[in-house]
Amino acid sequence: MAQQGKVVAVTGASGYIGSKLLERLEQEPGLRKLVAFDVKSPPVPFHNIAVYRKDVSEPIDDDLNDQGATTLVHLAFNPRKGASRREIEEVRQENLDTLRAVMASCARGRISHLIFLSSHLVYGAYSDNPIPISDDAELRASPDVPYGYDMHLCELALEEFARAQEEVKVTVLRSCMVLGHGADNETTRAFFRPLMLGVAENNPALQFVYDDDLARVISIIIQREIPGTFNVAGDGVVYYREMAQIIKSKLINLPSFLAYPAVRLTWQLRLQQSTTVRGLDLARWPIVMSTGKLHQATGYRFWHTALDALTAFANSAYLYKDPVSR
Repeated sequence: MAQQGKVVAVTGASGYIGSKLLERLEQEPGLRKLVAFDVKSPPVPFHNIAVYRKDVSEPIDDDLNDQGATTLVHLAFNPRKGASRREIEEVRQENLDTLRAVMASCARGRISHLIFLSSHLVYGAYSDNPIPISDDAELRASPDVPYGYDMHLCELALEEFARAQEEVKVTVLRSCMVLGHGADNETTRAFFRPLMLGVAENNPALQFVYDDDLARVISIIIQREIPGTFNVAGDGVVYYREMAQIIKSKLINLPSFLAYPAVRLTWQLRLQQSTTVRGLDLARWPIVMSTGKLHQATGYRFWHTALDALTAFANSAYLYKDPVSR
């Protein structure tokens, strides 16, 4: 039986997903206390929580031990896509250094369960992707999609940590995009834009997960101490063209023989810095994950479908706001 009265630490606790997770965990009677790490304060007040405003690339093992934390959820991750190769590498190194620092603090502290939120992008977008992709499929993230490639490198570092620290359970959750009311972060602003490009020959299926569903899944994994790697996605899919209609985006569909040269040229001329050739692959080849392993391990059935998550986001006040009015 899982230990009762857990003390759970969350890095990146003030971000969109982190704050949603804290809200969920605060309602769980089996958890004794929460410990939040972020350079910013939590956006809403929480009860029975210790807040540390600090960068977790610095050691936090003393703080974890002071609070008696035994579980840590690592959400501190910089999703920013650099405008140059140098900036991309700087962000990549920052994410890896932060994860390694957190793992070292876990090893020195009393953490017995480390949970990491990864991304479906570690599988890469390719024409021969199996549908659906199982949790044990080969990871083929492209370096030209920095977010997915950085997550891939982080997963490799976690594998190495798990081999060296056998007493620490490690859980990796490969989640599709997380949406819901109030979803407003670097990832959503990069993906959802007033003007979107599609490939005329393709209309890929997309998966989304509602933020509250993800928080419930993480809560179950915490309380039952479930290790392993799991795909996370809400039930059902939304097709690319349908998505554009729902979010009221103007979709320009070009045949592939025009779309790829156009993206390559506009990127090289710095007329746009939002889509690379590999990024265009995401609008062409689906990454549809199987979630059977997660259902079997947790018994959880999602409350919301992919369409529910996207619709909630589209109906929120955050869609396409300019920076001044945020």
